[in-house]
Amino acid sequence: MNGPVVELRSVSISFPASKKPVVSNVSFHINAGECLALVGESGSGKTLTALSLLGLTPADARVESLSISVAGVKVSNFSQADWRSLRGTSIGLVSQDALVSLDPLRTVEAEVGEVLEISRPRPTRSEISSSVLKALRRAAVPDPHFRKGQYPHELSGGLRQRALIASAIAAQPRILVADEPTTALDSITGAHIFDLLKSLKDSGLALLLVSHDLGLVRDLADRIAVMRDGEIVELAPTADIFHHPQHPYTRELLAATPSRKPRASTTAESGAEGAIAISCSGVHQSYPGPEGRAVPALHDVSLQVRSGRTLGIVGESGSGKSTLARILMGLEEPDSGVVELEGQRWSPAPEKSRRLRRGHIQLVEQNPDDALDPRWSVGRILDEALKMDTSAGVGSERTTRVVELLERVGLSPVLHSRKPHQLSGGQRQRVAIARALARGPAVLVCDEPVSALDASVQSHILSLLTSLQSSLGLTLIMISHDIGVIAHMSDDIIVMREGRIVETGPRDTVLDHPSHPFTRALLAASRANLS
Repeated sequence: MNGPVVELRSVSISFPASKKPVVSNVSFHINAGECLALVGESGSGKTLTALSLLGLTPADARVESLSISVAGVKVSNFSQADWRSLRGTSIGLVSQDALVSLDPLRTVEAEVGEVLEISRPRPTRSEISSSVLKALRRAAVPDPHFRKGQYPHELSGGLRQRALIASAIAAQPRILVADEPTTALDSITGAHIFDLLKSLKDSGLALLLVSHDLGLVRDLADRIAVMRDGEIVELAPTADIFHHPQHPYTRELLAATPSRKPRASTTAESGAEGAIAISCSGVHQSYPGPEGRAVPALHDVSLQVRSGRTLGIVGESGSGKSTLARILMGLEEPDSGVVELEGQRWSPAPEKSRRLRRGHIQLVEQNPDDALDPRWSVGRILDEALKMDTSAGVGSERTTRVVELLERVGLSPVLHSRKPHQLSGGQRQRVAIARALARGPAVLVCDEPVSALDASVQSHILSLLTSLQSSLGLTLIMISHDIGVIAHMSDDIIVMREGRIVETGPRDTVLDHPSHPFTRALLAASRANLS
């Protein structure tokens, strides 16, 4: 087929409740062997635009266009039956969360094989099995004969994403839509998925990449479409976007990418060492595994963080970062070892004694959608946190404190009555931070606090945390798989692998002179700006 593999002309998408289209007059094309990336902040219309190519927009969405063409087929007036005949065979989808996308009750072979059963007339069992193996090999799944019999929960995050890609390409479509394919992955795993997507593109597959990871976009995309408020504000070759951006929003988006910044002088750096805010020594932790065997999660972990400083903890998925966070928070007791908070025993300790000091250390989680009660208003969420602080007062005093908390994290008091679903992703994360601040903590543990946010919102949240640290004297523990975020925020860095600390030191020493091979691999795999 000559001409573009994908072409959209003047596509607009609206909903009955919306005053204006949420996607407006979008046009682009993708050729065989080409990658077009859609970038922009949350709510800009990227995912809706991509879903219009698969007939997967919400049922109440109204899609209007001059034309939409997929693999040479005009799809503007397709029925659901028509769409089902096209999905998998002409166009495949790889979404962000493979654990949600894959059926937990089916093996990898059954998941990938379903596409083949639908797309081919009466395939035999042996034909399906052979094609599944071919798809797994094409998706670079190691030991495909073994992996095809496994269930999603038995696979690592990277293997689940490869299995999902295998399912998407099993029927050899000509177009692949990849919606945030590396967002939930550490840099090493993300680099492997990048290599896989690049090889698929090089083989002639047309690729539509939806991502807020500008490093991935820079290295993979041939052209970039920048979306804002449902419109494409700039569309140009990748080099032009990065080196000569024309639209103010494009320049703002590029400037928001986390990079290493000069660290302000701290008491520790000037020779007056601050007190140790939190420390742990000799921490071991394991969990029950198959056949009752213990599976180690942490092995002999020791660290200390001085008051007012930021410790960055980085490592691949499954390295023990979040387990360490829960133990530092006192939410889990270690099998052995000791945690001290502000010089006093914190864990192991009776929960009754720990409860009195719980406000001294607070947690900001990765996903505010899960952390905030969807039934409660913002005001009630913050008021409930303030009730735990005996100094917060009652009635109108607490209402005043709620307003102060909202203003401290840059939110308008008018949001007081709104529920989480009525807020943007960045606003929800600010509410989560405000709740964590309600009890006046000395230590804030941030577990992947910006991984689910687009670049511009991510930048605002990181700036907020830096500002709060400066004004309140907070000690921060920043946990992330994104080395760019760690480089941007940290005074000191710990690198973890398989439950162990393999390297630790001042930020610039770890980034500029890494001593451990895994640290060097982590830095080599990162697409962040670490200069």
